[in-house]
Amino acid sequence: MGDKEANEFYIRYYVGHKGKFGHEFLEFEFRPNGKLRYANNSHYKNETMIRKEVFVNDAVLDELKKIISDSEVMKEDDSQWPEPDFVGKQELEIVLNNEHISFMTSKIGSLLDVTESKDPEGLRTFYYLVQDLKCLVFALIGLHFKIKPVPILS
Repeated sequence: MGDKEANEFYIRYYVGHKGKFGHEFLEFEFRPNGKLRYANNSHYKNETMIRKEVFVNDAVLDELKKIISDSEVMKEDDSQWPEPDFVGKQELEIVLNNEHISFMTSKIGSLLDVTESKDPEGLRTFYYLVQDLKCLVFALIGLHFKIKPVPILS
């Protein structure tokens, strides 16, 4: 295995549904070059799609790799997880080192949905990883596009 394959890295997460407000979703991806792409499409109260793109440095990518490795999600299998339904679906795709996984399940409303599934341990791993990834993405996007930056006091 060459160095290129050993250092491959990509994450894509999608959660969404089609309902009375049309196709509403949240999606983000981290590309190997550090580009973070974020999209949030909601038509609730006539909102429009929000799209943001920003580049993150190697320290952020290294932390993402650590979060994924520590979660042990790469060992999981979604075959026993709830199938996507009318409530919506979630997708998580990860390429890390020489592994490529892709998960798909229904939207998870609460930990009760996780506990009552056929694979509560695996789904719990997925659930908590997704929460961590969403928090990181929201923080990165929020900090980068802050309208009134915190003034630097001298």
